Amino acid sequence: MKNKFIEFQQHLYHDIEDEEKAEEYLDRTIPYIGLIVMYFNSLESDLDSVLCENFTDRTDSPGLIVLNKLNYSSKVDLLKRFCDDFQLGIGQFLNGYEQIITNLNECGRLRNMVVHADWQATDSDGYTYIKLKMSKKGMQQEYVQFTEESMEKITSLIIKTRHELYEFWEHRNDVLYGREPASQ
Repeated sequence: MKNKFIEFQQHLYHDIEDEEKAEEYLDRTIPYIGLIVMYFNSLESDLDSVLCENFTDRTDSPGLIVLNKLNYSSKVDLLKRFCDDFQLGIGQFLNGYEQIITNLNECGRLRNMVVHADWQATDSDGYTYIKLKMSKKGMQQEYVQFTEESMEKITSLIIKTRHELYEFWEHRNDVLYGREPASQ
């Protein structure tokens, strides 16, 4: 995905020269937004299940009470803290630990970018307004070019991460129950 920045002038304004071409672009992109939301929600649900298992494997109730008001990034942080404590306790590292945490965080970042984008502020080249960045240099409007290819990559990463979360958790349980070593 390509980014571009436009210096903020006096009003938050998005220059869309060819609205018909922008509309055609959006027609092709909208199904990807839905897929990203759908697969991400499944990933978050799987993350909830993994976290609930940390409390007890008899019922999800205690875990769901804890997770009830947590946002996605807080849940990833909670998984990280549980895994850090587990690894410290066994004195070994779990295979795939750092990668799964990285991928979970990246899925959340990309999902937020897609879901919170101002899709009506998309130009004919597919650049969509994301946010206003403020720095010592002033304010800049940030745009990201969501192509069909980039949207497919986001969807694929979410699906891959969901599968890897399951594999990671199976590995963690195998280590916990002595069926395999933590690091090879």
